Amino acid sequence: MSAPPDVPDVVERAFAVSRRRGFVSFCRNETGRLLAALAASRTGTMAEFGTGTGVGTAWLRSGLREGTKIVTAELDPKLAGAAAEIFSDDPAVEVLAADWSKLGVLGPFSLLFLDAREPKDSGPDAVAELVEPGGMVVLDDFTPCASWPPVYGGRVDSLREHWLVDERFTTVEVMVAQDTAVLIATRR
Repeated sequence: MSAPPDVPDVVERAFAVSRRRGFVSFCRNETGRLLAALAASRTGTMAEFGTGTGVGTAWLRSGLREGTKIVTAELDPKLAGAAAEIFSDDPAVEVLAADWSKLGVLGPFSLLFLDAREPKDSGPDAVAELVEPGGMVVLDDFTPCASWPPVYGGRVDSLREHWLVDERFTTVEVMVAQDTAVLIATRR
């Protein structure tokens, strides 16, 4: 079976690994297309925290410019191993079975995709120094919100609010599908 024209081959391979592993929590195509477009604007080293089986990594890789690298960390060694299968012959991608907090020595990063719960929940303080000036942080899996302050489920969404008001970043919420939004924060 060949990949649909809107899904790059590397992403289709990642989907296949996810299906074989029974892993259903992965980057949506709408978010993936955005990741590919953002990756195409970056140089240097990009990072992803929360690899899963590598679908988000594959979307980043599909937009990667020549000479740019991706390092991605997954805490679960079995999932990291599954993702490593996809990129075993790709010197531009390094998959590590590691805690995200150990990757700071590899930065600063030109783009950081937070697909892991812990650094995402910790807000900008957890990752600000890991991103170079002009670098971007991408956070996915937000329910779209049109109010200020951002209210979701009757409560202020403090995580979203922290990113939107942090003076180290210029942040925007982008609705990538009717039911999901992404925050893109650029470090000043």
